[in-house]
Amino acid sequence: MSTTGVHGPVTYNPYAYDMHEDPYPTYARMRAEAPVYRSEEFDFWALSRHEDVLGAFRNVDTYSNAWGVSLDPAAFSPEAHRTMSFLALDPPKHTRMRSLVGKGFTPSKVNAMADRIREITLEHLQPALDRGSFDFVEDFAGKVPMDVISELVGVPVADRAELRRLADLVLHRDDGVFDVPAEGMAAALDLVVYYQAMVDERRTSRRDDLTSALIDAEIDGDRLTDEEIVAFLFLMVVAGNETTTKLLANAWYWGWRNPDERAKPFADPSRVADWAEETLRFDTSSQMLLRVTRQSVELHGTTIAEGERVLLLAGSANRDDSVFADPDHYDLDRDTSKLVSFGSGRHFCMGAPLARLEARIALHELVTRVAEYDVDPDGIQRVHSINVRGLAALPTTVVLR
Repeated sequence: MSTTGVHGPVTYNPYAYDMHEDPYPTYARMRAEAPVYRSEEFDFWALSRHEDVLGAFRNVDTYSNAWGVSLDPAAFSPEAHRTMSFLALDPPKHTRMRSLVGKGFTPSKVNAMADRIREITLEHLQPALDRGSFDFVEDFAGKVPMDVISELVGVPVADRAELRRLADLVLHRDDGVFDVPAEGMAAALDLVVYYQAMVDERRTSRRDDLTSALIDAEIDGDRLTDEEIVAFLFLMVVAGNETTTKLLANAWYWGWRNPDERAKPFADPSRVADWAEETLRFDTSSQMLLRVTRQSVELHGTTIAEGERVLLLAGSANRDDSVFADPDHYDLDRDTSKLVSFGSGRHFCMGAPLARLEARIALHELVTRVAEYDVDPDGIQRVHSINVRGLAALPTTVVLR
């Protein structure tokens, strides 16, 4: 079912390539005309208004994660936690898993990585800047988050490019394909096998890394199983790495598109945090997450029955004009405190502090070295994924300070 407005029916297909190019006009119509949207074709409901998305994130009694957060048939399963860790668990299993992981993945451990994140940033940034022209994604934004995650969990330098390639395959969707393609399934299996081997090795020889810390994490005698550790590592490389790559490239892209706003952090590097936060609001990497209703719920006069699939459109919520004035304007001076890019409540993204730290460090190193930059619009390529929005190629030319 679609809802008919003054411009005809509102139609939302998260697989459509034109939706990946620009979903925001459709989101605006959904908020106005179909806030509880129904897709018979793909069997889901979708919530697009900020109050509804935020409410659903916080209401774990009504909205379940137990079947995962992806609409893809191959990923939508009661076994989704095997690759998506606590992202696909409800309390109390979610509480237990998150508490144990939190023993190893601590805020202090994240903050202690700041200097190393800066070193990794410069390892990739300086050669790119020296060339003057480079692909912002391939040569920089795609490498830094993968190296940071790999450094954290203990993946050797020689393996990192291959893990990034596999993570990209897991997320990519061909036009007209409404599921995880065979290449993506094979890549997911390769990642699981790789991380299992790494866990096996750490069980015999601990190192100063997160994988070893997860093996040793314990609460009242309760420990993580190999399967649980591998699932968390898989989640880190797919969700943590990819979304931060997209955040960096989206910031660079929208800065290029909005020179007056771009000028603010380039004139005052302390504004890079505002640049990152407004990018998270304006064009968030993680556009939507799936839930399944545990009981019926009524919203805006429409009843969603128990057992229904519901998409929470974070990308739309962040453009809701009832919360953000002039939401389609990219404005680094706005209050972004109500963005929902990292979820909310018990499922608030555990990796948010790391993503924000990486983005602020990377953008700071850029603005202190680059005087101005340009992007070749003919070379821009967009990622095609139902959950993640971002750029696959962003050809850049820089003028150094």
